[in-house]
Amino acid sequence: MTMTPEQAAWFHGTFTRLVENVDKAVQGKREIVGLVLASMLAEGHVLLEDAPGTGKTSLAKALAATVQGTSARIQFTPDLLPSDVTGVTIYDQQSHRFEFHKGPIFASIVLADEINRASPKTQSALLEVMEESRVTVDGVTHETGRPFLVIATQNPVEQAGTYKLPEAQLDRFLIKTSIGYPDLAVTESILAGASDRNPSAGLSAIITTSAVADMADLAATVHVEPAVLRYVAELAEATRADGAIRLGVSVRGAIAMVRIAKVWAAAQGRHYVLPDDIKALARPVWQHRLLLDAEAEFAGTSSDTVIARVLDGVAAPQARAAA
Repeated sequence: MTMTPEQAAWFHGTFTRLVENVDKAVQGKREIVGLVLASMLAEGHVLLEDAPGTGKTSLAKALAATVQGTSARIQFTPDLLPSDVTGVTIYDQQSHRFEFHKGPIFASIVLADEINRASPKTQSALLEVMEESRVTVDGVTHETGRPFLVIATQNPVEQAGTYKLPEAQLDRFLIKTSIGYPDLAVTESILAGASDRNPSAGLSAIITTSAVADMADLAATVHVEPAVLRYVAELAEATRADGAIRLGVSVRGAIAMVRIAKVWAAAQGRHYVLPDDIKALARPVWQHRLLLDAEAEFAGTSSDTVIARVLDGVAAPQARAAA
């Protein structure tokens, strides 16, 4: 089954209302909110590389309130244990049996703050749950439910006492972006309401978590022309062939692009993906998946430079409008 134009129009309207509601708490960042929401509907996860105090926690809480979900915040530190994230099995002396006590990962929206401050062992506790939306403890599997979104943050400035995320873990994030500081007018508006320490508390839910799961399933039915799929494959292959790159976009990265492109197209009110959707999403979806050659990086080449070069070098197809 393929999404109909009527369903695409409904999706666009609902998506817009969700973004507008979150924007009440995270002002002036509709594009970023749209990207994060699209990632959730594509059932992926987000890496925010941002300075402190830019509204990352507010974004997670506002998004959870908007979809009538739960939110949790995990402060990653060097002494954090995997069980502090996933949960632990404890023996109950009254019932004489072991019971699983869920960790903070069992929430609709999970903010993993300063993820690169935890040890690689603790970081790896997120790998299974991010990939499969479930946790296995003592041989027993526990589902996280839908929706499930991990928003992980890392500080791009202060690197003392941090552990660099391995490429295998970076590849599990659907997008990497940053909120950034608001402009002058928005900052003034935020300061005017500074007495409200929890702006997301007053937000009303727009839809339920079950409706979010339905939106995700509906987005998966957006049509993608074979020519557009080939375009994504050619772009991914071009990153691997670029002389400045040691590690290009993986097959997982190409799949991630198609998944979020479907959501992005539906969010624009279309039931089909255009090459322009791929171009618009290339930077946030692929920038963190590229590993630069040391000499090229020293010479000033960046992931953004390579992505721009690849987009210029690979011809975009003239995709048909609909299935």
